Amino acid sequence: MKKSQLIMFWLLPIIVIGGLFIPVLGYLVIAMMAFFLILSFFRGRYWCWNLCPRGAFLDGVLSKISTEKTVPLFFTKQWFRWFIFVLLMGFLVFRIISTGGNLLAIGVVFVTMCLVTTIISIILGTTMKHRAWCTICPMGMLQEKIGKIKHKKK
Repeated sequence: MKKSQLIMFWLLPIIVIGGLFIPVLGYLVIAMMAFFLILSFFRGRYWCWNLCPRGAFLDGVLSKISTEKTVPLFFTKQWFRWFIFVLLMGFLVFRIISTGGNLLAIGVVFVTMCLVTTIISIILGTTMKHRAWCTICPMGMLQEKIGKIKHKKK
């Protein structure tokens, strides 16, 4: 595991466990999303492979217990990745709207989303390659698309 991953590794349990008791920790998710989306314009999916707390967890823990089976081919298809993106972002927006603007409840939404996607990543990572989640991660896909914008302009 890279040194940067060792540092970031601890953010995942802080958010998914600590966030259950301190919902404002969900705002760390928003801060990370903003940071990596800006970073992705300059460095593509750099965040995913070097700084992502979930990726560090998958590399550090799940790689030891994963079956390392190949991910299904449809996981890599653009239509499926967009489907997952729209599904999760739609759910996120719906949940945020349903908070009525309550700032604490918005923190809970982001903690819950982080927890749910972490559970999915654990299921995928134990039954397939440990980073199977990364092939369908909505944020990873968005970083990839933003990173390509820079290269198109050249």
